[in-house]
Amino acid sequence: MHYHLIGICGTAMAALAGMLQARGHHVTGSDENVYPPMSTMLAGLGIEVKQQGYSAAHLEPAPDCVIVGNAIPRGNPELEATLNSKLVYRSQAEVVKEEFIRGRRSLVIAGTHGKTTATSIAAWVMDQGGLDPSFLIGGVAQNFGVSFRVTDSDFFIIEGDEYDTAYFDKGPKFMHYLPEIAIVNNIEFDHADIYPNLDAVKLAFQRLMNLVPANGRLIVGWDSPHVREVVSEMGRKLFTQLETFGTTEAVKWRVTNTDFSGESSKFTVTCEGKQWGDFQTPLIGEFNFLNCLAVIIAADAWGIDRETIRAALATFKNVRRRAEVRGEEKGVTVIDDFAHHPTAVRETLRGLRNRYPSRRLIAVFEPRSWSSRLAVFQNEYARAFVDADYVILAGVFDSQKALEKGKTLDTGKLIEEIAKQDKPAFALANAAEIIEHLRPQLREGDVLAIMSNGGFDGIHEKLLTMLKAVGSRQ
Repeated sequence: MHYHLIGICGTAMAALAGMLQARGHHVTGSDENVYPPMSTMLAGLGIEVKQQGYSAAHLEPAPDCVIVGNAIPRGNPELEATLNSKLVYRSQAEVVKEEFIRGRRSLVIAGTHGKTTATSIAAWVMDQGGLDPSFLIGGVAQNFGVSFRVTDSDFFIIEGDEYDTAYFDKGPKFMHYLPEIAIVNNIEFDHADIYPNLDAVKLAFQRLMNLVPANGRLIVGWDSPHVREVVSEMGRKLFTQLETFGTTEAVKWRVTNTDFSGESSKFTVTCEGKQWGDFQTPLIGEFNFLNCLAVIIAADAWGIDRETIRAALATFKNVRRRAEVRGEEKGVTVIDDFAHHPTAVRETLRGLRNRYPSRRLIAVFEPRSWSSRLAVFQNEYARAFVDADYVILAGVFDSQKALEKGKTLDTGKLIEEIAKQDKPAFALANAAEIIEHLRPQLREGDVLAIMSNGGFDGIHEKLLTMLKAVGSRQ
């Protein structure tokens, strides 16, 4: 078949394009916002991407099926041509379900935070355990060098996104993924552009939990109060085996004895109060211990032995753009992270503080996701940068479009609140201004954490190039 993907450079869409090609289909696509790592992955696969925007001409000759990305609205020229010509069209999640998941054993990893990392950990652990899983991840897993794989195995691992599916299907993507095992690590309010309040988010996760069959597992992060509330509200309507995990005595599976002092982070797992095993991971932060523990429970359910799990966790290489060291020049370490929700910003900076306790930590944040662009988290962001020594905020991305959704984040007011924490804090318009500001400020030993869920105008490489050219203050 010939599949054409409108909005092909989205993380899930690009991965699906590669999966369809691996199945022998002819794949084309179009987009207008093209940046690595997905653009480079598609180029490496030889998939034709029309990058100059959208046009009805891209549908000639007519494809057998058009896949409509969830960011594609009515009025898009290719979508309008698809409807006018009565072409077959589907959502990304719908195609994944029918082409790759139905009839297989599916592990769906969901939660407001950590799902990309946890899905990547799961893919690696299950791979090392000999299950040879297919997988689809919302980022590039460095152990594999890709965000997807298609095998003949009965096992499928997928990141379960709570964002809506398509303009014609406003339910969450994860409702399509037929979980045998579902992990819900945490629940918080997010995606303010599509969810009116926290209750709506909780309802979406409740519906996911209700999909898990009686012979499956629901693995839930008990440190999250909203997870506990959703499970409690379901009560006897929860028709599957429940596995609780976290850091308190109230859980079945518990993380204890955490140690961040070495190059690898170490922790102990107990099950029903008894020691189950000692583990280590190159990942930073307590939140990643919980990601690892959720995967440990799923791997145990699928019959993988403890020694294999232990070895796999120790050799996991993380995901692109999750506390990824992009380079070091003149003693300055430049880190790229996808954090955009205030909790993710806070936990990322806390993890980096644990990893680099004696070095100056500079946080550069671009409000780019819909929720971060809106004022909904104004107060929460003021507390998110507590572990940074120096803070820079970029201007709100596409602020005029954000205004159509509601009041936008006030970066000037936010800087005032952060500065009250007795640290330098600046609001600058864009990547170019930030680089010029940092040019005389950076010195040997600095750790520069760049946080954005977009390309941020290639700021990471530009900073490294600048450092290489002009050096840094001693």
